[in-house]
Amino acid sequence: MAQLAAPHKKSGLGPGFWQVGIVLTIANLAISWWIITLDINKYLTEAGPPAGDIDWLFKFMSVVANAIFVYTVGYIVYFSIVWRRKKTDPIDAVGIQIHDNPTLELWWTIIPGILVILLAVFSVRIWASLQNTLGDVLTMESIGHQFKYEFRYPKLKQSVYDDMHLPVGTPVTLHVTSADVIHSFWVPEMRIKYDMVPGLVQTLRFTPEKTGTYRIICTEFCGTNHANMFATLHIDSQQDFGRWIAAQFKAQNQGPGPVNLSSGQASAGQALFGQKCSSCHSSGPFEQKIVGPGLGKLLSDPNHPNLVTGEKPNAEDISHVLINGYSGPDNSQGKAGPSIGVMPNRQANALSNADIANLTAYLVSMSQK
Repeated sequence: MAQLAAPHKKSGLGPGFWQVGIVLTIANLAISWWIITLDINKYLTEAGPPAGDIDWLFKFMSVVANAIFVYTVGYIVYFSIVWRRKKTDPIDAVGIQIHDNPTLELWWTIIPGILVILLAVFSVRIWASLQNTLGDVLTMESIGHQFKYEFRYPKLKQSVYDDMHLPVGTPVTLHVTSADVIHSFWVPEMRIKYDMVPGLVQTLRFTPEKTGTYRIICTEFCGTNHANMFATLHIDSQQDFGRWIAAQFKAQNQGPGPVNLSSGQASAGQALFGQKCSSCHSSGPFEQKIVGPGLGKLLSDPNHPNLVTGEKPNAEDISHVLINGYSGPDNSQGKAGPSIGVMPNRQANALSNADIANLTAYLVSMSQK
């Protein structure tokens, strides 16, 4: 008759287990107190809500993560020392086998469950405030491009690029999306970060409360020039914002006037090409593509006898593309080819009349070398 296996002998947790627990608890409480009392504004300015709520959400998550880290790492080190293999143990020893502790399993299910519920409630409340705040006064749009930000204001016929102006103390509704690939709209000082997804419009609501100049950063890898994709957020006084919007309105309605191509300087255009164009174009032959083709032999490449618009290359038509941009099929070989995407216009590239004349002179000069 088979004999029943002897039941497992209960083993203690180890010498000094509870004393170690007390030390870990003191360490956890000390670090948690430092996290809770830390003034984040010393390191990252709070420019307006929901920054304060998000800071507290971050602190709550940090306190929970700290407790998990302290006890887990602390007891791993403790058990590794106390229950290490002794020199007198046989080489095939497997150590003490402990199975089935319903009390422990119950609590390590209940406690994380409660923490997840609290985190969900906290997070959803903040998310809802971004989505459903009432009383918005200024409604505008932000569109991500490779590699710039476009801002559309209700009173302006044309967009503004890479400079976002907002009046202080004014509730803002901002719709964000993308024209090409996934970008991100992140203002660290506002603690706001939304993905800008093609075909999807996301809405966030906030109220800037502190005047100043802040960063807008893309945090989604969006192409070769992702690291240089950033813009500036200007939170202005009501008077300064009024003056800025009036100046934009006046400039857009007056227009920049005709471009005097004869005044262009190739040396100035070369420097400007490095600043404005080199993220998408090289100064080499057509085949040296980055985002768009190389522009080094724009007027003399027999394999590409036309501009992308289908026009014969000359200074006037080059300046026309710089002024108006282009979106559509590639007509450089005398017939309609595949779509080239979008060539930004002068406004998107912030080009003055002098800039266009200088760039045109530089592109023409490269073809003559």
